Amino acid sequence: MVSKRRLSKSEDKDTLTEDASNARKQPRSKKTKKSHVYYEVEENDSAFLKLLKTSGIILKTGESQNQLAVDQIVFQRKLFQTLRKHPSYPKIIEEFVNGLESYIEDQDIFRNCLLSCERLQNEEASMGTSYSKSLIKLLLGIDILQVRFCHFFCEHLLDVICGVCPSISGWSTQGRVGLMGVFGFATVYHSPVAEMHLPAIIKTLFEKLPEFLFESMNSDGINMPRLIISQLKWLDRVVDGKDLTTKIMQLISIAPVYLQHDFITSLPEILGDSQHADVGKELSDLLTENTSLTVPILDVLSSLRLDPQLLSKVRQLVMGKLSSVKLEDLPVIIKFILHSITAMDALEVISDLRERLDLQHCILPPRFLASQSKMKNKGQTRSSGNQENSDEDCVFLIFDIIKSTVRYEKPFLKPGLRQLNTLHQGLNISTNTQAKKYIERVLRNKIRSGCFHKDLLQSTFYVHYLVLKDVCPSILSLAQNLLHSLDQSIILFGSLLYKYAFKFFDTYCQQEVIGALVTHICSGNEAEVDIALDVLLELVVVNLSAMRLNAVFVKGILDYLDKMSPRQIRKLFYILSTLAFSKQHEGSSHIQDDMHLVIRKQLSSTIFKYKLIGIIGAITMAGIMAVDRSRFSSLTQGKADLSNDQYTQVTSLLQLVHSCSKQSPQASVLYYDEFANMIQIVKLAPKVLEWVGQTIFNDFQDAFVVDLCAVPKGNYPFPVKALYGLEEYNSQDGIAINLLPLLFSQDFAEDEGRRTSQESDHKLVSPLCLAPYFRLLRLCVEKQHNGNLEEIDDCPIMLTDLEPGERLESMSDKERSFICSLICLTLNWFREVVNAFCQQMSPEMKGKVLTRLKHIVELQGILEKYLAVTPDCSPPLAAFDLENLDVTPHASTAFSAKIKKQGITGRRKRKAGGNKTSSHDMISKEDGSECDPTPSNRGQLEKEFKGKEEKTVSLQNYHLLFRELDMEVFCILRCGLLTKFILDTEMHTEATEVVQLQPPELLFLLEDLSHKVENMLTPSVARRVPFLKGKGSQNIGLSHVQQRTGQEIVHCIVQLLTPMCNHLENIHNYFQCLPAENHGVVDGPGMQAQEYCLMSSCYQRLLQIFHGLFAWSGFFQPENQNLLYSALEVITNRLKPREPDQSLEELLSQSFHYLQNFHHSIPSFQSALYLIRLLMVILEKSRVPTQNKEKIASLARHFLCRIWPSGEKEKSSIPNDQLHALLSIYLEHTDSVLKAIEEIAGVGVPELINSSKDASSSTFPTLTRHTFVIFFRVMMAELVKTVKGLQAGTAADSQQIHEEKLLYWNMAVRDFSILINLIKVFDSRPVLHVCLKYGRLFVEVFLKQCMPLLDFSFRKHREDVLSLLGTFQLNTRLLHHLCGHSKIHQDMKLTKHVPFLKKTLELLVCRVKAMLILNNCREAFWLGNLKNRDLQGEEIVSQNSQESRADESDDDTSSQVSKSKATEDGEEDEASDREKEQDSDESDDDDSD
Repeated sequence: MVSKRRLSKSEDKDTLTEDASNARKQPRSKKTKKSHVYYEVEENDSAFLKLLKTSGIILKTGESQNQLAVDQIVFQRKLFQTLRKHPSYPKIIEEFVNGLESYIEDQDIFRNCLLSCERLQNEEASMGTSYSKSLIKLLLGIDILQVRFCHFFCEHLLDVICGVCPSISGWSTQGRVGLMGVFGFATVYHSPVAEMHLPAIIKTLFEKLPEFLFESMNSDGINMPRLIISQLKWLDRVVDGKDLTTKIMQLISIAPVYLQHDFITSLPEILGDSQHADVGKELSDLLTENTSLTVPILDVLSSLRLDPQLLSKVRQLVMGKLSSVKLEDLPVIIKFILHSITAMDALEVISDLRERLDLQHCILPPRFLASQSKMKNKGQTRSSGNQENSDEDCVFLIFDIIKSTVRYEKPFLKPGLRQLNTLHQGLNISTNTQAKKYIERVLRNKIRSGCFHKDLLQSTFYVHYLVLKDVCPSILSLAQNLLHSLDQSIILFGSLLYKYAFKFFDTYCQQEVIGALVTHICSGNEAEVDIALDVLLELVVVNLSAMRLNAVFVKGILDYLDKMSPRQIRKLFYILSTLAFSKQHEGSSHIQDDMHLVIRKQLSSTIFKYKLIGIIGAITMAGIMAVDRSRFSSLTQGKADLSNDQYTQVTSLLQLVHSCSKQSPQASVLYYDEFANMIQIVKLAPKVLEWVGQTIFNDFQDAFVVDLCAVPKGNYPFPVKALYGLEEYNSQDGIAINLLPLLFSQDFAEDEGRRTSQESDHKLVSPLCLAPYFRLLRLCVEKQHNGNLEEIDDCPIMLTDLEPGERLESMSDKERSFICSLICLTLNWFREVVNAFCQQMSPEMKGKVLTRLKHIVELQGILEKYLAVTPDCSPPLAAFDLENLDVTPHASTAFSAKIKKQGITGRRKRKAGGNKTSSHDMISKEDGSECDPTPSNRGQLEKEFKGKEEKTVSLQNYHLLFRELDMEVFCILRCGLLTKFILDTEMHTEATEVVQLQPPELLFLLEDLSHKVENMLTPSVARRVPFLKGKGSQNIGLSHVQQRTGQEIVHCIVQLLTPMCNHLENIHNYFQCLPAENHGVVDGPGMQAQEYCLMSSCYQRLLQIFHGLFAWSGFFQPENQNLLYSALEVITNRLKPREPDQSLEELLSQSFHYLQNFHHSIPSFQSALYLIRLLMVILEKSRVPTQNKEKIASLARHFLCRIWPSGEKEKSSIPNDQLHALLSIYLEHTDSVLKAIEEIAGVGVPELINSSKDASSSTFPTLTRHTFVIFFRVMMAELVKTVKGLQAGTAADSQQIHEEKLLYWNMAVRDFSILINLIKVFDSRPVLHVCLKYGRLFVEVFLKQCMPLLDFSFRKHREDVLSLLGTFQLNTRLLHHLCGHSKIHQDMKLTKHVPFLKKTLELLVCRVKAMLILNNCREAFWLGNLKNRDLQGEEIVSQNSQESRADESDDDTSSQVSKSKATEDGEEDEASDREKEQDSDESDDDDSD
């Protein structure tokens, strides 16, 4: 009981007598021993003194303590026996008490009697405690001394009180009588009954108490009233506890305020359990009268066992005063409120407390902010510091109460977490280890719902950082678990916990944060490593000085470099380089030395994996060392440029990397790419940039550029000539890229003889370096001349005729591989040229860029032809900063059927990781053999219009071969779209002409942009790498765009929304203008199939980009709201002119309306699904999504009822997964799922059954025999999902609700009956599997949701219930037949569902019987045997004889609900009710057969 009082403002009084005694002895200890005078009390005829001395106590006077010669227990036993055996017993007790009263008349003697006794030195140590009680407390432990009264001081006591307290002397007679009643001075003094009310010793204490009641503390520091009250604590037995309680409460009512607090807080130690209720009532009354006693009263009430109703009453009273209490009183009040709740009222109380309690205002932010500023100043005063510390202590106590309540009070946990609307409470109670998982789950849900966001977290740390600092280990543990999540928002929240913990906590906690982040980085999990490195990077940028103190921990990550991806290595070296080189500190020299050692070691390695680490680290470190500090010169007042020493270090490091990488073409490509990325991101010092530019410019000319007049020397297998020139060169002073000779010298010359290359004085540069070298050169020139590229220009390339023509089959594999490599290198050159000049504003340059795009598209078509007949070709990779260098591009599954027969597709082992989709919304991926084998309808339609089978291969899986397009390239989309005109090959444009973008080039750009959007804005969530499987290269070809943030990419796409809307509208108009009779028919009269295919693919890619943009999760973050508004404004402006100050709801509504208008011209099913998903994404961002929900359903139904272009041969062009998705969207958004299912199953399916084999349903053309299983699976799943959402009925519901639910279940059972009976017609294995799986689930829901409704609806709606069960009986019978069919065919996929289904049917039989018994209709229940039959109703005949067959057949119990009599069909009714997949007793017999 006392252990609960942890917040009492008064100290524990148990040792008060000992403390007082010690306080009394302390001043005497300073005196000499000679000054100590011990006076023993002279003996007289008093029985009191004789008996005490006989029992073992020697009374002393003066400053001496009473001495105890024997053990305390021995003394009490001797005195008790002496009194009982005395000849004058019981009169001797009265004499003893009278002697005590006479003895303690002197205050000094009385004080000695209240202080602890002293043990004699020569006395043997007893087995008891060394602490001795006072004389009064020893006497109170003897029962016979508590049972008699003594009134010797009754009259004298009132005079003493009046003399002590002058205010009392003026009281009336009635007032004095009342005061006498307080201390037991009844007017009937001589009444025997009255004399038995209060024990004598206790009464004596109360008689002496008024003498000291209004006195201040004595000179020796002893408070007599507290000392007197302490004698009553922890008594072994109180004879009349009720009367004692009454007297104490009366004493409290007249005592001074400071003593009232002490008396109240002492009640739990004085009272017994039987008095708790009475004291609780009196204290609750006192609480309403005197609010100043709120804290001690609530403190005591928390320690008493009280009636819940009384606690509820007091709690409501306190709740009303919560907003006006002082901060220092809050801990006790909060403790009482939380400890008084029960499981029934927990949610209500916590909710009310949450509304009334605002700790942020209680802490007084102005004072808090002032304290923060004062903490930074040395001159703060002590008084203000004490006040701040007091407030902080109160806040600590409040959070400690909440934390302990969550840990030990079970009723508080779940309701408390439901009302968890303040983040600091959630972080505080997360220390509860017992309910850690539940608390984390609640926090995760709050984060997902947006209740806990970045601003709230920041303000929480800003205001409550002192409180949160004490739970720093729990916060770090929570952050660690959040980083293991698969949800991006939760991962981001965990990273914010690390950031703010480092920012607001002290040095020790900062060290713990860095240690936790280093642990994440070294864990090997890709997602954890990425987010931990991002956090470290931000901490370095924001708080560099604090990070330097922990640099030694970050440096330890260098031991785990081989487990990191190139992107992660780049981040790590950027962090370490910033710590080491941002300022010249002596403490950073060890980091510089370690980095140099690691880099040199990795660069000298012959293994490319480690050389890659060295190149990335060296370039990153050089970028930090050579950064242009001119913008900081005004702040630092130092030199803007690098010193000569720093310049030498940078150039030496770059030359070292170049020399170590030039021996390997792959290392050189990586070096040039890393160098180019560094120049693009970092602003280098002018001196370094000038040196780099001059060196690169000269080397590039020497390595790759030749004069047109120079005749290539060598025995080349193909004629060499300059191709793809954009200008007419009349003179011989032109230049060209020497590509074919370089490639030939690398490939063919190696076989013919390596001596030529070895003897050559000039070392040839690998042609692999052409594109990356040009990128580096372009960026250097761009940086030096502020974006002006006049010093470089496009030029022809030394190639041969690349169009294969008729020579393709006659070429050797070596020659075809050479041409493939040559085409890839040419494509990469063109891609880098487009990257370089895409932002040039001159019309001539724009025309050149569009021409290069046309060349890229043409060359890709040629490359596809070569790759189709050269399956073993391995063209050179375009980049080498890959996580797994073993990935190899492969010929995709786009080979024609003829090629597959020849065995070309047997090379599946070389399948690249790039063909894996990284998003669950990937639509272009198709479903195996049931879907179109081509990746898009473009390739499919191209093959159709060519009229013959050609050997083609898709480049979808060859991203590794091509250089990445920059985001700036897509500014070309701003060019207009014209589909009927062809651009002039010279591309010379006049002022009046418009440069136009053709559909093939548009599709090329849109495909690349959609690939970037899919992988960057909708990335795959953190996935653990499976055991024995390497990391997949899901982001192949995206190394440049990965260096941009999601906000930057979204900003770029938002800038392109206007031109993309223009293209979307133009394509929409194109399909709208098609002849009505040819709408949707690819090979219709007068229609060009290739053009239709291109426009359709562009349509799909545009919708895919729009969907990826608006599905970006970053729009939910407050800092990205402006991007969402900008994107929506662009779309709404297409409908009407811009209106200022439009709300988000208006923008979403208008954008929804604009995009919905495109449904009339959708050319393909894939585009239709993207449009639906795009509208759903727009709808999810609205606060009132139900307004347009029906429009989604209507649009989905429109697409399901539309005839789509047929695919290759007789297969549908609709992939199964896409049809499944669209049908699910329709059923999820429609108003009535049951009516929609009934329409499809009752109208569409019969139309399909009655149609020819290859036909479809007239109402739902997408429903064919090929797609029936998809429709059946979706309808069964949605039916089960719908009935699960219907709440089970209760008897308390109204009659109308019962009727509505009964009608709903009738419709559900009718739909279930229609679907189940379809297996008689469509009995394929997938259909039967769906029926077994979802049939069991439906019966389970029927048992849980419907049967309780039938229990109390049977009597009032007997006919309806019987009809429902009768219909359901037929369905369950068919399920039983399906079980027999599965066993006969011994299909393992089907039979595994049979035991569970049969047991569920058995449970249904018992449940129906219980329902009939409940409604006094047991006679309607009848049992019988149900024979095993197949799907057609034929009896399953066993191999045994007919006689034994009757004994060994599968017998299932069935029940019949009948109006008048039981029929054989009715028996089977109940058997069908047992529709679950679990085994019944009869099925056990069947299995034994």
